[in-house]
Amino acid sequence: MYKINHDKELNILEIENSESKVYGKIHLNSGASLQELTLNGHAVIKDLSPLTYANTYASSILFPFANRIKDGAYIFNDNAFQFEINQKEENNALHGLVYNKTFQIIDQETSQDAASILLEYNETELSLGFPYTYTIQIKYIFTSNDLNLNVSVKNTDTKAFPFTLGWHPYFLSDHLFNSSLDFNSTKKIVLGERNITTGIEDFELKGVFNIEDKQLDDCWILESNDVVFNTPKYQLTIGSSAENNYLQAYTPPKLNTIAIEPTTGVSDSFNNKIGLDVLEANDTYNINWSLKIK
Repeated sequence: MYKINHDKELNILEIENSESKVYGKIHLNSGASLQELTLNGHAVIKDLSPLTYANTYASSILFPFANRIKDGAYIFNDNAFQFEINQKEENNALHGLVYNKTFQIIDQETSQDAASILLEYNETELSLGFPYTYTIQIKYIFTSNDLNLNVSVKNTDTKAFPFTLGWHPYFLSDHLFNSSLDFNSTKKIVLGERNITTGIEDFELKGVFNIEDKQLDDCWILESNDVVFNTPKYQLTIGSSAENNYLQAYTPPKLNTIAIEPTTGVSDSFNNKIGLDVLEANDTYNINWSLKIK
């Protein structure tokens, strides 16, 4: 039987089924981010200590933009906007606005085979960089071999707004050098100084992408919805329901750890328009990201 425990002092949710060897830990005060995950007895996501959440954005939901916006500045509908610069060393706005927000529990259900948790953040204040109101709901569904993450964004404002979405999980391999990524792409994003998109180049992948000792901070345009992470102990398929998908891969200064980030846009998307979408007033956007272990 699945169990959900809410540590109200730390505002952390723990999801567990000892029979199915499933465990999850969600930090509600850190954007409802999934800080630990075990599926079918395999530790897939673990705490990145001594690296901090403030520096890693581990498992955060990236909204209203994924990755970076150059100088935090953009123009939308002939109006200029300025996000707060939260990446001082590169003078960029980074990873959106909800990664540090506190989410509320709307609903939770447990059964013999699954556990689901519905969480919500309601933005009612207008920021300088993004002067719109919205509601974002996150639903986690845990089963023995799968995690489904459903994100729903409703524009509660009277004006349309631009957006992209992303998810920033870091995955664990017992031997990252001998791990690989399997994905379908013929185009790669060219990143210039400050990790800002400067163009698109042709990319040819023969077989799988071996990670080996590569230091990654790269982005590809995907031609399919799935990315497979192959490790010596498990295989993980990362799926997306989005129409346009991008893969961001990053190796942090943490042994045997890699960020594999599904996104709907690229760095500086508010300016280069690559993957940028617009959500009309009162409309809702839904996306599902999934993990399946084998």
